[in-house]
Amino acid sequence: MLNGEKQISRPLRWAMVGGGRLSQVGYKHRSGALRDNTAFELVAGAFDIDARRGREFGVNIGVEAGRCYDSWAQMFADEASRSDGIEVVTIATPNGTHYEISKAALNAGLHVICEKPLFFTSQQAREIKQLAAEKGLIVGVTYGYSGHQMLLQMRKMIAQGDIGDVRMVEMQYTHGFSANDSADKFSEAQKWRVDPKIAGPSFVLGDLSTHTFYISQLVLPQLQLKSLLCDRQSFIPSRAPLEDNAMVLMHYHGGAVGRMWTSSVNAGSMDSQFIRIIGSKASLEWRDSQPNELRHERQNQPNQLLHHGMPYLDETALADDRLGALHTEGLTEAWSNIYLKFALAIDAKQRGEEAALADMIYPDIDAGIEGVRWVENCVRSADQGAVWVNYE
Repeated sequence: MLNGEKQISRPLRWAMVGGGRLSQVGYKHRSGALRDNTAFELVAGAFDIDARRGREFGVNIGVEAGRCYDSWAQMFADEASRSDGIEVVTIATPNGTHYEISKAALNAGLHVICEKPLFFTSQQAREIKQLAAEKGLIVGVTYGYSGHQMLLQMRKMIAQGDIGDVRMVEMQYTHGFSANDSADKFSEAQKWRVDPKIAGPSFVLGDLSTHTFYISQLVLPQLQLKSLLCDRQSFIPSRAPLEDNAMVLMHYHGGAVGRMWTSSVNAGSMDSQFIRIIGSKASLEWRDSQPNELRHERQNQPNQLLHHGMPYLDETALADDRLGALHTEGLTEAWSNIYLKFALAIDAKQRGEEAALADMIYPDIDAGIEGVRWVENCVRSADQGAVWVNYE
């Protein structure tokens, strides 16, 4: 169980690009990184494309005025000259900026934590992976939901054969907040998400389904995609060629099959993400609306509802528990868990502990690459008329 004690010698000097006053995700990053006050220390930032607003915001959250920068380029340059300069940067900006900022950060000697989807193309992602390796630096991706500890319980139960052979993978991430086009016109955060020049080749496939797809990789590391078919729609015509709804069928090596529904036009739905793994003996199901529970359904036996923090869970799940079984944990705790793992990975890399690093489970650069590949293959299938394509 986590209780906030330090696990690295000192907090890492941390900065943010983006994540300012108008950001939808900035507070999630800060809540995660600063939760224990022992892993990261926010010392600098280029928080906003509006420099004045960014400086004001930075000061209001406790950053020194002189370290609230007008741009990320200025921050990287000025911080490099300081003996107490930043060591790691979070990139919480629109998709189209991720590649340029990540590359510049790595070249400045900084570890990188980046929003998803990581980049527009897998070629860009592989280039960044190579650069990070050359520089001896970590790149992490903020798949925040993956920090829920019951997913590690799910992973362990599948690995030890509790559900038998995996046959089906059922996934969904949908909401209804884009069921009409009002947000496209009035929300700055929504405007760029439906602009291909900024968002990239997809809307909900990149913005939503990459979360659930990574969860499937987390709980099923042995399962590899063989082919898929993606059918995507733009129910709000002005969003074309980007989709606001998509359905994906999947074939895995070894014979398992899967499907994913992702949508921002599921009218009336607040937020609905789940993953269900069906095996030859039993099934496991997890939902982000009830993240503290894991449903275990066994053929011809009573169903089980496993709860976080209980001593019957695997040690990997218990290790990430923060509040104990009596108290509900949520997305803030999940983000805190992945940020702590980022810190541990960075610390291991800095100390040259490659063996320890290899054993860590967290959304790393490879997870980011797979998210980009997922989107690329879905778009390729859809743009060819919703046909089956080999997973490349």
